[in-house]
Parts: sequence; structure tokens; C-alpha cells
Amino acid sequence: MIKLAVFDLDGTLIDSLPSIAHALDSALAAINYPLVGEDNTRQWIGNGSDVLVARGMSRSRQINADLPPELLANARQIFNQTYQAAGHQFDRIYPNVAPTLDKLAAKGIKMAVLTNKTECFVEPILQHFAIDQHFKYVIAGNTLSERKPSPLGLHWLANKFQVTAQEMLMVGDSENDIKAAQAAGCLSIGLTYGYNYGVPISEADPDFVIDDFAQLLDIPALKHTQHALLEETV
Repeated sequence: MIKLAVFDLDGTLIDSLPSIAHALDSALAAINYPLVGEDNTRQWIGNGSDVLVARGMSRSRQINADLPPELLANARQIFNQTYQAAGHQFDRIYPNVAPTLDKLAAKGIKMAVLTNKTECFVEPILQHFAIDQHFKYVIAGNTLSERKPSPLGLHWLANKFQVTAQEMLMVGDSENDIKAAQAAGCLSIGLTYGYNYGVPISEADPDFVIDDFAQLLDIPALKHTQHALLEETV
């Protein structure tokens, strides 16, 4: 029986590509680097903002080891400022996310977010789309000592919710999500509509692949779960 569902954020719950691409191009323009646009940015999302800005400056997923550190730090600061100032006006919640989260909550499924996004950006976007109430814990890219694809975040959540790996599943659009789930020994659900560096999520070999968030409710491990009970832990 599944008692805990853990979700990635960008490319899973929220389409934040427009805001991220806008912030990245603004940062690159400010340091007189060529703009990269949404298509390139889509291929580079998934490892946190520091890595994304470095990839933008390198114009490649492979980061140039010779990037000037001070210029990189400056670009990162501009990225942060621009992204925060945008206020999620370019973002959108994916279809069927909100009602599906409501239905999972009604089943008694506990939920958490595990993302590589920087911590200061996560809670505001969940609040903006009015889904923050579903998540007791939110683990960001800088919350713990390791980020996905490390399973550390999933181990931490399993301990907090007092569940086994077999009672937990991970939902995401990236190979980082699937690898983390596989390393933690829990069920993995791959979404086809996210980013994943332009590679089909099926190549990461998740346990299930779905095209629509609402299809989560058809996963056997969730479909037959009714009012799973968990003791709240602090």
C-alpha cells in the first residue's frame, strides 16, 4: 500500500520554463553573453540554478571549466533577482495537477516535494498556485547535503513519515527523479510532458510512464489505496 507520494516540481507540477528561460537570458544579456532561448533552456533544466546558469554561459549541457568565477557569480545573482521579480507571471500549473492532488489527499495519501530548485524559490511557487497545503515537507536542492539523483531526500522523507520504501513512490519528469527512486528502492513514475534534457523519460526505465498527471490515479498501487493512515511526525 502506498502511503507517501513524492513529487518533483519543475516539469512535473509546474511548467516554469518560461520564467526560467527569461531569467537566464536576462542574466546572460547583463554579462554580454549570447541569449539561449527557451528551446536550449529546456535541455538544461534539472540540476539547480547554479548549474543552469553555467550551462547557459557554456551554451551546452557540458559546462566549460574555464568560465570566469566572478562573472558566473554575477550572472547567478542577476538570474535570482530576475526570477524573483517575475513573480511567476509566466508560469502555469500543468493540467489536472490540482484536482489529482485533492483526490490523493482524500485517499489519505501523504505528499511531499523533492526538487533540485533552490529553496527560496520553492514555497512561493507552491503558494502562488494554491497547492502548498498538500505538502508537509518540501526538500529543495540546497536543503540537504545531496540533491537528486541521490536518494538522500527520499530516505529523509521516508524517515520523517515513518514509511518503508515499498510504501512510497516518486513522480517526476527527469532521469534524476527516476534514478533517485531506483536508488531508494521505491516505485518510480515518469511523466512524458516535462523537460529531461530532451530525452524520452522512458529511457530512464521508470516503473510506469504516464502522459497526463491525472493518470496517476490509475496506477495500481494508488488506485487501490483507500484512506491510508500515517502518524504525523514532527
